[in-house]
Amino acid sequence: MNLSERSKAGPSVRLCSRVRYVWSGLGLAAALGFGAVAVPTVPGNPFFAMDTGTRDATHRTPAEQVALVKELGFAGVGPIYHGLDDLKQWYAALDQQGLKMFALYLNLNLDEGVTPQLKEAVAALKGRDTFAWVFVTTKKFKPSATDGDDVAVAALRELADFAAANGVKLALYPHTGQYAQRVEDCVRLIEKADRRNLGVTFNLCHWLKVDGKDLAATLKCAAPHLFVVTANGADTGGADWKKLIQPLGVGTYDVLPLLQQLKAQNFSGPVGLQHYGIKGEVTVNLKHSMDGWKKLQERLAAEKN
Repeated sequence: MNLSERSKAGPSVRLCSRVRYVWSGLGLAAALGFGAVAVPTVPGNPFFAMDTGTRDATHRTPAEQVALVKELGFAGVGPIYHGLDDLKQWYAALDQQGLKMFALYLNLNLDEGVTPQLKEAVAALKGRDTFAWVFVTTKKFKPSATDGDDVAVAALRELADFAAANGVKLALYPHTGQYAQRVEDCVRLIEKADRRNLGVTFNLCHWLKVDGKDLAATLKCAAPHLFVVTANGADTGGADWKKLIQPLGVGTYDVLPLLQQLKAQNFSGPVGLQHYGIKGEVTVNLKHSMDGWKKLQERLAAEKN
C-alpha cells in the first residue's frame, strides 16, 4: 500500500456542497467476463475488509482471502489493484462466495496523467458497483499544496468522465504524505473538478495522522461527497502506524464518535477495515476487529434516538 510516514500541517479548506451521481456505460468489463453477481443487501453500513489485513502465509490467493472474510462475517473486500488477471481472481472468488468488492485501490500519478492502464482498471469495474478508490501522488508538488491543482483537476475530470461512461464512481482516498492527504484537500479538488461521480473517502488512521483535531467538522465537510469510510483501532495521540492502526477494540481511541457522526449524517455507505502493518495471523486479527465492530454496533444501537 506504500503508506508514507510523512505528514504536513497546513490550513484546512472547508468546501462543502451537494453531489449527485451520473451513470452511463461502455462494454469492456462485459467483454472481459467481469459481470457482477447480485449480493444480498446488508442492513446498516456494510463492513468490508481491506486486503491490507487479509493476506498472510496461509491466505495468499484471492480465493483463500475471500473464504476467510466470508467465514468471519465481512460483507466483502477492498483490494489493491495488481492487474486484470489478479482482478479476475478476486471477482471469481467473490462471486463464488456471494460477496462484493466495495472498492479497488488505484494510483493517479499526476506526473504521468491518466494512463491507459488506469483507464483499463476503471473500465473493468463496470457493472460491479465498485468504487475506484483513487489516491493522488506526485513528485512535483508538496502534500496539501494547491499549486498542482490545475494539473490534478484536469486529470480528475478526464478520469471521472471516463469512469462515468463506464458507470463507475471515483472515491478520492486522502493519504498521508501525498498531494491530497486531507479530506479538505480532496473536497477542494472535487469542488474544482465539478464531476458528479467524484467523491471522497474518510480514512480514520490518515485523519489521525495529519489532523485529528475536529472529527465532526471534517465529517460534515465530507458529508455531501462522502462515498466510503475506513476505520480501525488506534491510540489517542499516537504518532506512528503501529499506534494508529490496530484491530478494532484495541487502543485508547474510541471509534464510537465516528459511527455516531456517520449515523447523524445518515451515511449508509460502506465502512472498510484498515489493517495495514498489523503483525500476526490475519485470522486472529480480523476476528478481533469483527468482534470490535459488533460491540461498536451494540453501543450505537443502545443509544436513544
